Amino acid sequence: MSESKLQVLAVVGSLHPTSVTHAVVRLVSNQLERDGCAVDLVDFSKEPLPLFNPATAYTSAAFLALKPRVERAEVLILGTPDYHGSISSGLKNFLDHFWREFAGKLFVTVVASHDKGLTVTDQLRTVARQCYAWSLPYGVAFADGKDVQGDRVISAALEERLQMLVRDARVYGELLARQRQADLVETGPGFLARLRK
Repeated sequence: MSESKLQVLAVVGSLHPTSVTHAVVRLVSNQLERDGCAVDLVDFSKEPLPLFNPATAYTSAAFLALKPRVERAEVLILGTPDYHGSISSGLKNFLDHFWREFAGKLFVTVVASHDKGLTVTDQLRTVARQCYAWSLPYGVAFADGKDVQGDRVISAALEERLQMLVRDARVYGELLARQRQADLVETGPGFLARLRK
């Protein structure tokens, strides 16, 4: 990985233009860029993705534009508000469009929640497992007004947690990306063997 930058796709799962989810995902993205990663931010409030319909989804212009960006990614930062203990419809719609593209990659979860976001993080881990992806063993959750105001982090605890998340996304993302690349060209067994060309 010393030859090329770690490719990160940061996905904002909130459609609200001034959401704290967007603010925190952008803060994480900016720090990852400062740490030498290449970050691509997907904001569905600006780049709408049609509601997933298996009969038409894979030919839509929005999907065809997004697919190479997802394929290029080695780490996915998944930001979502906590809606009734679940992920947002915008993020779920994104996840429904892809699965094979996630195999062997790292999921990193960022959840805006007034209730710790545990069920949301667990749901995203389930998606990772079902798609043969990896996930960090923790997620970061925060509350509007308590931890974040506007686009500023106001909680020292959240600031510390975000620093840990950025470090772990980069370090473990690089490790997994190296192994994924090796697994895709080797001939031995492994769960990525089915993706070999």
